[in-house]
Amino acid sequence: MTQFQPSTRQISILNMVESQGFVATEAMVSEFDVTPQTIRRDLNELSKHGLLARFHGGAGQAKTAENPPYQARLQTSVQAKRMIAAKTAALIPNGASIFLSTGTTIEAIAEALLGHENLHIFTNNLHVAQILMRNEDFQIIVSSGQVRHHDGGIKGAYSEAFINNFRMDIGIVGISGVDEDGTLLEYDPQEVVIAKTILANSAKTILAADHYKFGRRAMNRIGHMRDLDLIVTDSELDGVFRNICMAESIELHVAGSLNTTNYA
Repeated sequence: MTQFQPSTRQISILNMVESQGFVATEAMVSEFDVTPQTIRRDLNELSKHGLLARFHGGAGQAKTAENPPYQARLQTSVQAKRMIAAKTAALIPNGASIFLSTGTTIEAIAEALLGHENLHIFTNNLHVAQILMRNEDFQIIVSSGQVRHHDGGIKGAYSEAFINNFRMDIGIVGISGVDEDGTLLEYDPQEVVIAKTILANSAKTILAADHYKFGRRAMNRIGHMRDLDLIVTDSELDGVFRNICMAESIELHVAGSLNTTNYA
């Protein structure tokens, strides 16, 4: 079955919905200089694939139990991911050993790390490994297991067992969502196992996630924000999440800001 790939205009629509929460049909007609019928066709197709929710007069963020397609995620919130990646990479010292999990934000972090020296990197993401190979100074270890064709992730019990053989300085994970009680959530249950294993085998744990993930729901529980040492995001978090950071002594870094909030 062919993977759905949104058009350039559809990607722009998804970015508008993600940044604004709800976008009126008239606003999209004006923005893209097309007919209402064209926008409705775009919205119908994006809704069909679970990328947004259709409402009377416009569209909003999808409430779905499935992760959006990889190609759509790769092309949304691009600037936020680059900012998060740069901020995260700045926290990694040369010579460190790190876990990098799957996800498009993690791939952006891999790009941002290419200027580092003597990193020892374990990943269960073939795309991440391919990016990091451009720096011959890095030692790169790739997990065993079954490869997902759509995003290059490596999954399965073999991958979990392989990760358990390592103890790294820093574990960097992405996320599908964070509930308002601080629960870390994932769409794919197999990703849950990998993320838990990375967090358990890292001396310092970092969550890299844009602010849209905070308050977003997914079906499978990874753990809690208290399992993290540090969060890197692109915008100030709502009060409920800042309060959890304070209660659990989690260091919060906002990309694009000179300020770091350290609740430790």
